[in-house]
Amino acid sequence: MGASLRALRTLVLLAGFHLLGVVLLAVLAGSVVGAESAGLHGPGLFKLLIAAVVLAVPIVRGMFMLRLPRADPLPGVPVTEHREPLLWAAVREIAGQVGTRTPDEIVLIADVNAAVTEDAGLLGLRPGTRRLYIGLPLMTGLDEMRLRAVLAHEMGHYANLDTRLTPLIRRGRVQLLRTVDTFNERSDAKISKERAKQEKKAGKRIAAGKKAEEIDTTGDGASYRAMAKIYTGYGKFYQRSTPSGARRQELAADLAAVRVAGRDSAGSALRELNAIGPAHEFYMDSYATLGVGSGLLPPPGQVFGGLRHLLEARAGELDGLRRELPAEPADPYDSHPALAERVARIEALPEDGRGTQPSSPSLELLADSEASLIALERAVLTPEAFAMERLGWEDLVHESMSRRSGQGSPELREAFAAEGVGSGLASLLDAIDADPAVRRRITDRLPKSGAAAAATGRAAREFARPVLRRALNELVTAELTDRGTARWLLSWSQPATLRYPADGFEEQLESALDSAAADLPDTEPLRKLVLAP
Repeated sequence: MGASLRALRTLVLLAGFHLLGVVLLAVLAGSVVGAESAGLHGPGLFKLLIAAVVLAVPIVRGMFMLRLPRADPLPGVPVTEHREPLLWAAVREIAGQVGTRTPDEIVLIADVNAAVTEDAGLLGLRPGTRRLYIGLPLMTGLDEMRLRAVLAHEMGHYANLDTRLTPLIRRGRVQLLRTVDTFNERSDAKISKERAKQEKKAGKRIAAGKKAEEIDTTGDGASYRAMAKIYTGYGKFYQRSTPSGARRQELAADLAAVRVAGRDSAGSALRELNAIGPAHEFYMDSYATLGVGSGLLPPPGQVFGGLRHLLEARAGELDGLRRELPAEPADPYDSHPALAERVARIEALPEDGRGTQPSSPSLELLADSEASLIALERAVLTPEAFAMERLGWEDLVHESMSRRSGQGSPELREAFAAEGVGSGLASLLDAIDADPAVRRRITDRLPKSGAAAAATGRAAREFARPVLRRALNELVTAELTDRGTARWLLSWSQPATLRYPADGFEEQLESALDSAAADLPDTEPLRKLVLAP
């Protein structure tokens, strides 16, 4: 479908919203006129007129909403051609190959993504400032040829005038959402008002010694909800219609990627995206922000730059994500086709003789990638986060894990406080020696399965033993790291592991924990192993 037809369809969908408003206004006006013709006069007609006007206001406001809220630009680091000549030269070359105007701005962002926008005016008829967003995590995971495929895809959106239609599509969505929200808000307000009125009346009846009537707001706000339902129905149609066109735009843009980078590099780039995205999310959760709760961050430039360590260490795991692609869109309104479909279409194209071309890392397009990563942190992190203490990766993992284990789980702290037990290992062992029954009372306060909670007698003791053992092990870990005799070790290929003081220590610890958690507890082995000077 050409740009003109896509624009026409978008205008028709937008006009449909206004036509729906006109029809509903006509229905409201017709209801008043019809009621008057049927002989309704006086207060009844006046109430109907007021109700029609109240319902008409949100419709009119939605139809004539001329100013849209300005879309916030993505946070990032704008880079000039003087600062990043190689990157700008590559983008200019790609734009020329695709046959479109070069973006006016390039912004480095913190996502595994590349995107383009255009501040088009006059409902998309007048071209505007073009902005290209490139994710540094994306560049971290792609070589230059695959990055060129991704950027060619984005330039394809410019060449096909896809970005010109964005303001039209966005206008329709915003107008629909705002109209629906207004009706829902008015419905909720009317229900709240009626509920308060009935509760006040019920209070007076109770004060007078009478039985209060049950509060019922079933019919209140019904007219507002009915109007919201009508607009919601059109909104779903609008949302389902616009992605179908957007998905065709994505497939057309993929062809631009093939022309610039070759069939194999274009398909390979999409497969890499399916691996880098989840890897980046896991990296941010499990590594980059591991110490945030303790006020710690990785070294400058490593909050986003450390991703490369994980990609290298888990290359084998990520191969599965490269092979197994999603066969369905993320949701019915997703503007992108399923990744499996996109890759299949690309790989079904004739061989072009270029293959998967060897290429240097795309970060080498930057004059100083480390400086760019640091600048990105400054741009996207809050001032409080940016000012956190910075530690090398090995120390960051050890300190973060040690502080977590030192704090203990909230449930364990609450259980200890309720039984008057101190927070350390020695305090718990002393409490067990003084009163073995304290073990049961503490484990009763800790989370357990339904079967464990319902168990009694011997079965209850069997369920309680591993619960107590886990609590003891948690305290042992905190004690050892606090003494400096054990250390958490960084691994990019698996979770952090605890290095114990000496060979054979772990086996001795298992035995000592079993003794302390037994029905007839013996805490002495655990004291000698962990608490002895």
